[in-house]
Amino acid sequence: MTENQSLMPDASSNKSAELRTRVLSALVLAPVVLGLTWAGSWPFAALIALAAIAMSFELTNLLPGLSPTLRMLLASTVFGAVVLTALGGPFVAIIVTLTCLTFAMLIAAFTGASAVIPSLAFAFPYIVLPAVALVWLRLDDAYGLICVFWLLFVVWATDTFAYFSGRGFGGPKLAPSVSPNKTWAGLIGGMVGAALVGIVTALWFDLGSPAQLGLVSAVLAVVAQGGDILESALKRRAGVKDSGKLIPGHGGILDRVDGLVTAAVAAGVIGVLHAGASPAAGVLIWP
Repeated sequence: MTENQSLMPDASSNKSAELRTRVLSALVLAPVVLGLTWAGSWPFAALIALAAIAMSFELTNLLPGLSPTLRMLLASTVFGAVVLTALGGPFVAIIVTLTCLTFAMLIAAFTGASAVIPSLAFAFPYIVLPAVALVWLRLDDAYGLICVFWLLFVVWATDTFAYFSGRGFGGPKLAPSVSPNKTWAGLIGGMVGAALVGIVTALWFDLGSPAQLGLVSAVLAVVAQGGDILESALKRRAGVKDSGKLIPGHGGILDRVDGLVTAAVAAGVIGVLHAGASPAAGVLIWP
């Protein structure tokens, strides 16, 4: 037996143990997330605020050069944006966020840290916009709960189908220089899984065209995979494997919600551009 052969069982065992840890973490966290989403209102806003604050610190660890003052300003901004959204909608929250971003850039400029201004311009919208979008969509009395549940399951189905499709079919890599484990087969599988979630959701709740919601879901799968690749690029640039260590088997919160970050923003944009009786209806209901 060669040395490489003797090491193979250990590697396989480590992968199995890691998978078990990931599954157990998901089994613990998923009911909490779904329960607070079901509760809505301030419990859901509190969940999003806490998660976004944790994400802000993880992100600033991936973006070198930000001072403790700028990190705290980002965390405070996302908390304030969530509260303002819960009180009255996203537009005041976005104006306040832009104001805080401008203030952060001025601090950087006057303290001789102009090099971090591009990082600030990326960090504020990256953290604040998905938090605002999720709280805003959930506020919709008629369709908010359905919309956020649908969005969560779209992202989860994308990740799950992409994982098994990628492992099962292999093939050309999607972004080998950034995320070498992702394949085009995985992306297509993720799109199929997301489309199925959309079709089932439309049929179950009689929301309009199942085919069109399935198509929207498949597009969001692509957006979610883009978010995953973006976070992988940030980690590669920072030279780290995970954004944090908060969730056993998954790393940081950013590692777990990287696809949701971009998908939530896209859903919010759709809600604005295709607004029906409500923002969530604008995302879900298609003729």
